[in-house]
Amino acid sequence: MGMKRRPSFKTRLKRFRKSMGPGLITGASDDDPSGIATYTQAGAKFGTGLLWTAIVTYPLMVVVQEMCARIGLVTKQGLTGIIKRNYPRPVLYLVLLVSFPSIILNIGADIAAMGAVSNLLVPAVPGWTWSIIFTMALLYATIVWNYRKISTVLKWLCISLFAYLMIPMITKTDWVSAIKNTLIPGFHTSTDYLMALVGILGTTISPYLFFWQTSMEVEEITERHVVVDKRIISAMETDVKGGMLFTNIVFYFIILAAGNVLYRAGIHQIDTVEEAAMALKPLAGDSAYVLFAAGIIGTGLLAIPVLAGSLSYIMAETFDWQEGLNKKFSEARGFYITMGIALVMGLLIQFLDISPIQALLYTAILYGLIAPLLIGLILHICNNPVIMGRYTNKRLTNILGIITLLIMTSTSILLLYQLL
Repeated sequence: MGMKRRPSFKTRLKRFRKSMGPGLITGASDDDPSGIATYTQAGAKFGTGLLWTAIVTYPLMVVVQEMCARIGLVTKQGLTGIIKRNYPRPVLYLVLLVSFPSIILNIGADIAAMGAVSNLLVPAVPGWTWSIIFTMALLYATIVWNYRKISTVLKWLCISLFAYLMIPMITKTDWVSAIKNTLIPGFHTSTDYLMALVGILGTTISPYLFFWQTSMEVEEITERHVVVDKRIISAMETDVKGGMLFTNIVFYFIILAAGNVLYRAGIHQIDTVEEAAMALKPLAGDSAYVLFAAGIIGTGLLAIPVLAGSLSYIMAETFDWQEGLNKKFSEARGFYITMGIALVMGLLIQFLDISPIQALLYTAILYGLIAPLLIGLILHICNNPVIMGRYTNKRLTNILGIITLLIMTSTSILLLYQLL
């Protein structure tokens, strides 16, 4: 009996890519340009002092996204559809009222950031021109391409996040201090520190990801025509854990890079991603600067379709429209028109008198208000056997879910207190 031939590298790469599901895209899109601005600001202000948040937020992110994914797999419905069918209408309208402006503001901040860093790389073309180019390209891709193509392109765009893992490798890094601040949480009661902490939590546990994850699982099983069983649930859990681990590794390295370069150089106030990129150039060299800027563009191209898609799913399920990236424009007009309106409104924000940082602040406030409500609803849904059948929450999931709910509630109260 001959030895089995080992699969070629190309075959193994293809299998690995196919094994990556919605969890990877969801996780990677969490590190969008607005998230990068938040992490860079945290690193510039406090050095490596907030690295511990990458460890603490990981189980919280996993538990919420796993519940959302399970809801999608078991019910074959998006999160908004479940809320509409099982809860009072005012709850649905409150979710819609807060989600719409927060997602539009987030899209606007991301488009502006992509335009700004593209202008840094190619100064001959104004930032607003780049923003229009990116918006048109994203409109075309999301409307014309099918789900499989969009999903494949989004997975490949995840590679752009590796740029941030390289920066600490090509700059001088105090690894002893970094490891110490990773393993031993520090805590201060200063307003700036609390605001940075609230910003990190709001950026990592973002409500739009709850809607996207749920709907993407529905798209995935519809596309693959599979019956949900324990094996499918187990594969989903692995995918979610992997996706969230990826996003946390990246956000860890963004804080580390900013702490290494900007904090140590005495640059403690970074208000925009282009400021961060420009500050890196003289201190860390052209390679770090180009990597940072390229990462912004790649993550923007990845995150904006997720943001706009989340809003389309919310609207479609609210008004019972046909939905899905696996449908053609003629089959789901309301779904795709919502996506187009979201992108155009996001683009127009930068022509108004709202700075990207203001947009991010408003987004953080709105996310902070809606996240506890949604996490509470998700926990309630996942403990309801009428909705979830035999796939209700286990005890550990409930414990971690309740901890996440308490942390998000207390931080949103803290954020409001600091602002008022």
